[in-house]
Amino acid sequence: MGGSKNDFAKAGYITLEGGSYRSMWWLLHNEHGAYAARGVHGQTIYVDPKADMVIVRFASYPTAKNGKIDPTSLPAYQAVAEYLLLGR
Repeated sequence: MGGSKNDFAKAGYITLEGGSYRSMWWLLHNEHGAYAARGVHGQTIYVDPKADMVIVRFASYPTAKNGKIDPTSLPAYQAVAEYLLLGR
């Protein structure tokens, strides 16, 4: 699963540095193996296999640019996963 990280880097997605994209899935390549399906107005299905967590976000951000909300939403999803792992 996952596209070429090198090719993806050339696209300039600065909020998804180290990521890749393939078949409608954005792969984060983080230590949890997280990946997401994303809509252009903030809709997200975020899957974190290590934390056994799925977050579904229904959104309607007024601008079709996830890059504007990624700096807050992606770390928030990761923080929830880290919190869930504390209880194990």
